[in-house]
Amino acid sequence: MDKDNAVKDKSFQFALEIISLYKYLTTQKNEFILSKQILRSGTSIGANIEEALSSQSKNEFIAKLNISLKETKETNYWLRLLKSSGYIQKDELIEKTEELSKILTSIIISTKQNSEKK
Repeated sequence: MDKDNAVKDKSFQFALEIISLYKYLTTQKNEFILSKQILRSGTSIGANIEEALSSQSKNEFIAKLNISLKETKETNYWLRLLKSSGYIQKDELIEKTEELSKILTSIIISTKQNSEKK
């Protein structure tokens, strides 16, 4: 894992886990509505981070990371809903969304602070 791109790598690995969860939900649990929502939001996190990394300005970078943060929070909601409704048992993915949220929030705050200093 590249230290400079830790959030990029973590979000990519998280997306792979979300894809596995989607496959499990659709094949083992015959759940197609919530699984589609979690697939969309869970894979969107990393996609927006990738877009942020190729931003042409600090404002664009921050905007894309904010979208990623919103998708992380939405994914956390779907995961909590799936757990509370009995479709999944583990908290591992929920914890990973919370970790991604903290990392993204930290990057957004520090980028804003660095922009203000200039």
